[in-house]
Amino acid sequence: MTDNNYIRGGALLARALKEKGVDHAFTLAGGFCNPALEGFMECQMPVVNCPHEQVAGHLADGHTRITRKPSVCLVGPEGFANAVPAMLEAWGERSPVIFVTGSSTLKRQGAGGFKEIDDVAIAAPLTKYSIQITDGERISEFVDRAWRAATTGYPGPVHLSLPVDIMFSSFPEDAGRQERPFDRTAQPLPRAWPDPNRLDKILSIVRSAKRLVLIGGHGIWWSGGEDALAQAGTKLQIPIFNVPYHTKMLSEDCKAYMGLADFHQYHPSKPAIQEADVVLMVGCRLDNQMNFGNPPFIKPESTLICVNGSHEELEYNFGADEQLLSDPSAFLNALCDLDQTWSTWLDLQRTRRAEWVQHWSDHIAAETERDEAHGHLMHPLQLALDVQAGMNNGDWLVFDGGNTHFWNEIATNIAAARGLTLGGIMHPGNYSLLGVGVSFALAAKNVNPDKTVVLVTGDGAFLSGGLSIEACFQENIPIVVVVDNNGGLDCISQQQERLFANGQHYATDFRDIPFHTMFEGLGGYGELVTKRSELADALERAIASGKTACLNVKCRGVISPIVAATSDKRDKASIE
Repeated sequence: MTDNNYIRGGALLARALKEKGVDHAFTLAGGFCNPALEGFMECQMPVVNCPHEQVAGHLADGHTRITRKPSVCLVGPEGFANAVPAMLEAWGERSPVIFVTGSSTLKRQGAGGFKEIDDVAIAAPLTKYSIQITDGERISEFVDRAWRAATTGYPGPVHLSLPVDIMFSSFPEDAGRQERPFDRTAQPLPRAWPDPNRLDKILSIVRSAKRLVLIGGHGIWWSGGEDALAQAGTKLQIPIFNVPYHTKMLSEDCKAYMGLADFHQYHPSKPAIQEADVVLMVGCRLDNQMNFGNPPFIKPESTLICVNGSHEELEYNFGADEQLLSDPSAFLNALCDLDQTWSTWLDLQRTRRAEWVQHWSDHIAAETERDEAHGHLMHPLQLALDVQAGMNNGDWLVFDGGNTHFWNEIATNIAAARGLTLGGIMHPGNYSLLGVGVSFALAAKNVNPDKTVVLVTGDGAFLSGGLSIEACFQENIPIVVVVDNNGGLDCISQQQERLFANGQHYATDFRDIPFHTMFEGLGGYGELVTKRSELADALERAIASGKTACLNVKCRGVISPIVAATSDKRDKASIE
């Protein structure tokens, strides 16, 4: 070590993150973070400057979900408060984002320092690991600890707080590197291998099943096990369902993939799951989406098996009849060794799916015919179907909102049955946080620059996070935004009309907002669409423009099946 080879703490942080393999950082540049930004610049880390810290967090989350590799959200003390919603969204999807706060001075901690906030305590319940670095010599060590916490076991976001005096102070560039681990690059993740005796018991139960259903969840995605899932479903002819509110793991061309395990958004999942004698959940949590494993979602006479890759996942699944600690791919590969199939049972589910698609196709055709005959605005499901009809195989679809989200979920199943194979689908996660759509679409386009990325967003969702559209213009990353504009928070107003004694809604309406001219003013492309007959050509023009574009589509409010099912009694206080 030489006496003159010193760098700032922020540069140490940047170098440690670069060494781990982080390839993107997202920020709203602030004075507290400048040494880290200088470090990112020196090590040629791409940094996206965002109009708001929440946007930076959502962009980091979106990038991480697609690449399955941690990215960084860098914010200042007050910016940390703005980024908390993004931390919540990442926590719900177990997205291993590294949130870094350039925090108030360590020297005067507790004395009312400039912008002092207890960021570590605030972040603790929303992350797997939250800590303040109090010794600049240990910056690289704590980056290593945070990375390991974020990526091992059940992944999730982490938080590092680096006080501004340490951020600006100088340290030897090899500070803390005299101790193990000497190699602080990203290492292969540890995997749980199944206990042979437990594995044999689980496989024995599976062999005896007459009607087997497999539900895949987050654990498969984050461990990279989707190929093994597709192979198991295809080889053994097992109907596979996806947990709701999660990135789709299987391409629609996988014949075993049936859609969401959601009785309201995909009705055929109900008889499949309730008639199954064995329900095999791999990488799932028995949370509210799975009704905690209880009836009526899964019947008492069914055998519920949970296979998870970490102890922390299994702790949530104590209600399962049988549990197995195993890396998802290891289990799915063992499953593939079974010499039997459930082809008749799978054929039944495929028939039910086809009937469901035909039912909805007939239903929306009749609705659209009536709308056009009476001069009504477009049905939101028709909008979703027409948008996907204008997309190509390999394109990316993002949707955001309340009813807009739910109608687009239904549309993806119908469009897939009609032959569309999207490159990827993204949407809000377990917490249903509105306003993530633009950030996720930007992230998808950034990772897939040769593909068209379309966001279908409710007007309320766009108002929640639409300012993030500036990052698309700033970074020259063009996306197409289709606003399902029904003039208010339609999902909430419909609940209110079923809950309130007078049958009315309150505080949920918007004025007539010209979203398309907003895009034009920013230098993008915009069109107002008031009739279905205008939509296809308008979408084609928006895509061909090569600009960040907006189609402001006037639609009528139509209650979605899931909102109808969960708000059909006035004494219900909320969606349960």
